[in-house]
Amino acid sequence: MTYPVENQAPQVQSFFHEPTSSFSHIVSDPASGRAAIFEAVLDYDPVCGRTSRSFADQLVAAVLERALTVDWIIETHVHADHLSAAPYLRQRLGGQMAIGSRITRVQQIFGELFNAEDDFPRDGSQFDRLFDDGDTYKIGHLQARVMHTPGHTPACTTHLVGDAALVGDTLFMPDYGTARCDFPGGDARALYRSIQQILALPDETRLFLCHDYKTEGREGVCGQTTVGAQRAANIHVSGAADEESFVRMRQARDATLGQPRLILPSVQVNMRAGRMPPPESNGVRYLKVPIDVF
Repeated sequence: MTYPVENQAPQVQSFFHEPTSSFSHIVSDPASGRAAIFEAVLDYDPVCGRTSRSFADQLVAAVLERALTVDWIIETHVHADHLSAAPYLRQRLGGQMAIGSRITRVQQIFGELFNAEDDFPRDGSQFDRLFDDGDTYKIGHLQARVMHTPGHTPACTTHLVGDAALVGDTLFMPDYGTARCDFPGGDARALYRSIQQILALPDETRLFLCHDYKTEGREGVCGQTTVGAQRAANIHVSGAADEESFVRMRQARDATLGQPRLILPSVQVNMRAGRMPPPESNGVRYLKVPIDVF
């Protein structure tokens, strides 16, 4: 059956996690009630090393209230600023956990950096589905397409679903700019080219962001913008910005940035698809802090 163009607009419900300035999104097909959850956040207190699921339970409640069926729980990349709640959501709601296939490179880099256990898989097998560039999948009647958009990390993806795109950390609101590229495996030149892919989409394409940082002069936070707004006003890529000038700007800016507050626990957990490291001989799970590395 063919569905008219106007039915190719997903409903997107966004939730803001204040402690990490992160958005989680429930993307659903109004015609079928099928859904995907993007960028699920697990609460984590770095002072005492304790997790909780209060934010993730908001996503669960919204899904149950709307009687949605979750087919996918998707990460656009291995986040360095929050822990993933994907395993908890799969336990509560079902669905397949998915990420871009370049996760294997991230697992190689950070598996070595954190000296992960000998049997830590570096083949992405912690996830149910690994997406390659150009792969397609369905959310109900909606066709979704995966775009490999590296730069922030080597494994970043953008997901185009009808008239909406989930862009991860490639772009922020126009008044904040673009993602940093100084993590291991990051590449400012690759990010510029990835952003050009996104800006080649129609102007009216809705872009759903992974973060918003409250810039001076703007009230509140916002997790949605458009391709047209980014082309017209993004402070890093609008106008006549070319690749060389973007790379110089991005590298200079990144050199001034401190590390994300939760980078060490986040990467160790998220490279395992949101699972904690295995327990040690005393039954306790530990997260490592490499000294003089970052």
